[in-house]
Amino acid sequence: MCPSVIPRGPGATAWAPETVTTDPYNAETPSAALTEPVTPAGALFVRDHFGVPALPPAGWRLRIDGAVRAPFGLGYAELLALPHTELDVVLECAGNGRALMTPRPPGLPWGQRAVGCARFAGVPFRLLAERAGIGPEAVEFVFTGADAGTVRGRRTPFARSLPLDVALHPGTLLATRLDGAPLTPEHGAPVRLVVPGRYAVADVKWLVGAQAVTEPFAGVFQSEEYVYVDADGGAAGPVAGLRVKSLITSPEPDEDLRRGRETLVRGRAWSGDGVPVRRVEVRAVHEDAPADPSAGWRDAELTEPSGPYAWTGWSSLWTPDSPGRYRVLARATDADGSVQPERAHWNARGYGCNPVAAVDVVVV
Repeated sequence: MCPSVIPRGPGATAWAPETVTTDPYNAETPSAALTEPVTPAGALFVRDHFGVPALPPAGWRLRIDGAVRAPFGLGYAELLALPHTELDVVLECAGNGRALMTPRPPGLPWGQRAVGCARFAGVPFRLLAERAGIGPEAVEFVFTGADAGTVRGRRTPFARSLPLDVALHPGTLLATRLDGAPLTPEHGAPVRLVVPGRYAVADVKWLVGAQAVTEPFAGVFQSEEYVYVDADGGAAGPVAGLRVKSLITSPEPDEDLRRGRETLVRGRAWSGDGVPVRRVEVRAVHEDAPADPSAGWRDAELTEPSGPYAWTGWSSLWTPDSPGRYRVLARATDADGSVQPERAHWNARGYGCNPVAAVDVVVV
């Protein structure tokens, strides 16, 4: 699905996502939209593996079964009647930034904008799990979407699992609304999973099944795709929590700045699993300056995030005193002490790319 016009109506925006692939449709959030504390729904990046399934709300049902005492199903109207929670959540594709890695791993050539901070409303999954009665032998819930396709020669639906403590966390939602309006098809309508603090592969779209299992799930998207693989082919487990990261939204790449004129450097920062960002540092390096990655860092001012899973705004004033090319850098530190690395930790699938943010500008 690839929209040919800018969306209109509730949640619409003058910014449309920027297409990366058309079949299936994948698109990045436009840079201008990343300046917003909450990314408008019409601008939010789209990740799709197999195409958008036809799933009208009237025909939607979710089945909860497996290692539970009382399996059941419910329809869309029944779900809407349950208590809803609204959360602002950083949504980031696990492959965001892949194009920055050298050599570039295979996969979608995401730049740095397969990310946004989305406002979701939905029903905490634990309400339904408690109704089903989780068996004592259950270790995970497997969530399955209505989309399916051929992967590694096998026909498979999109499915991912969550440990019980994550699945039953009060922030794990069966989302029905985005940015104050019903979900759109490309964002998982009528119902998608939202798991705060984890890469968006966990947020299964077009959700139709939730099965409690007694052994760790070994589906394609859990054990073969979306896993960290090192240069020697060794697997280190599936992608999970977001890594600490920052993004520079201003100035823009190759922007012309004026010597002696104060410039506002600003952006966003986030981390995973509800761990807050505690510090963002900024530095500007002239092209002729000696290489010293430890020099010139100064603390940026932080803005309080809109919730525990939202990103943190930051800003810093900089007055360039010499003409030439500069690289503006930003690095975030979270409350657990995790710091963005100078370079991305390379892996064979290009996941979890979180190097120090960088933008090149020209001072005249």
